[in-house]
Amino acid sequence: MLELRPNCECCDRDLPYDSPDARICTFECTFCADCVDGVCPNCGGELVKRPIRPARLLAEYPPSTKRVVRTVCP
Repeated sequence: MLELRPNCECCDRDLPYDSPDARICTFECTFCADCVDGVCPNCGGELVKRPIRPARLLAEYPPSTKRVVRTVCP
């Protein structure tokens, strides 16, 4: 199950579970669309639009509250 991190690792912008601007790689690195160009700056993998978890499942499977912020951004 995806962690659905709450922020962009570069600019620390909030990315709620239903944000259309969230991008994610296979390691669950999370960025906003404004900070990346489709390639993960952490692993070099492809960043894709993060899927949106259905609201009816949020109580049972809540998004993560763990914020990750890089010290150096692209």
